[in-house]
Amino acid sequence: MTSEMPADAKGKFITLEGIDGAGKSTHLPWLADRIRATGRKVVVTREPGGTPLGEKLRELLLSQPMHVETETMLMFAARREHMAQVIVPALGAGRWVISDRFTDATFAYQGGGRGLSRDKFAVLEQWVQGGFQPDLTLYFDLPVEVARARLAVGALDRFERENAGFFARVRAAYLDRAASDPGRVRIIDAGQTVDEIKIILQNIISTLC
Repeated sequence: MTSEMPADAKGKFITLEGIDGAGKSTHLPWLADRIRATGRKVVVTREPGGTPLGEKLRELLLSQPMHVETETMLMFAARREHMAQVIVPALGAGRWVISDRFTDATFAYQGGGRGLSRDKFAVLEQWVQGGFQPDLTLYFDLPVEVARARLAVGALDRFERENAGFFARVRAAYLDRAASDPGRVRIIDAGQTVDEIKIILQNIISTLC
């Protein structure tokens, strides 16, 4: 996958991760605006989704029960389309791409939460992405009980409706993934105030801009 990227590409790929309720989506628009303020063009996207096909797969993934392997393969199918149609072309054109979730989410939710074997995950990750990874991943970490209290009551998708044990496994997997790649994944204490988190994000982004 790395071979698809032009050697002189100047775009950066940033992903935001966290368990449901951690607050990452709250900070994404602000982060995009801060980067645009530096004069860079920014593409904001999400997973699953990001393309017409990806959004249709998202509807299925968030609403229809399915086997964990089916779920994982659909996640990677949507990702392959997302990379081919949105992420790689934008980066190649010098744009910055910010995505609400990427492969770390699959590692955490389908691997940690649902118990997909790491060997199977690794095969799919290598097949779909090769060596392609985000330049920076911001992982918003929050205790499960706090995150669950933040979730709105009402129309929750099937992932948001999972129990505390599921989210505890997801969080543990995220932390494991972060520990395995500390140069890429920055852990943000999502229990801080919005203003405190903005300061942290600003400091991190300033090292890239």
